[in-house]
Amino acid sequence: MSSLIEKKKYSNFELKEKLVGVTRVCKVTKGRRYFSFSAIVIKGNENGLVGYGFGKSKEATDAIHKAGEQAKRNLHQICISNGTIPHAQEAKYGGARILIKPASEGTGIIAGGSLRAVLEAVGLRNVLSKSKGSSNTHNVIKATIKALDLIRNVQIISKQRGISIEEVFHGIK
Repeated sequence: MSSLIEKKKYSNFELKEKLVGVTRVCKVTKGRRYFSFSAIVIKGNENGLVGYGFGKSKEATDAIHKAGEQAKRNLHQICISNGTIPHAQEAKYGGARILIKPASEGTGIIAGGSLRAVLEAVGLRNVLSKSKGSSNTHNVIKATIKALDLIRNVQIISKQRGISIEEVFHGIK
């Protein structure tokens, strides 16, 4: 399945960055407490390209910058048709389970939290979604990207099977 996932170079695209969250992390040792920051960033061109990154540093701005650079290197191409997805898809990562369904025009994005950030960065306008199980931000983002990667449109299916688009819809004659 990993052959279906395409990694893209980020130098040619204008990506919009969305900061999902910054958390302060504390490590307690015998002598003292060490504070650092962890950041989660989503980058997308709102036209089917999305990436996510996690960064950690002693300064919040450095953590955000590191996460943004990692998001640029971790881009995925997603199938979009008329502002929605071609079919419903479910995916699981860790304890997080995600369900994404296509919706009719005018519905908008029905999602919450980090799931909404990923769907907006991809460029989807009409989608129904449900986050089941764990609400851990890291796992929800990874499950959402996994679900979006598994989505295929008619052109991809016909190319993989080596048949025409009409044969995909009507069966082999």
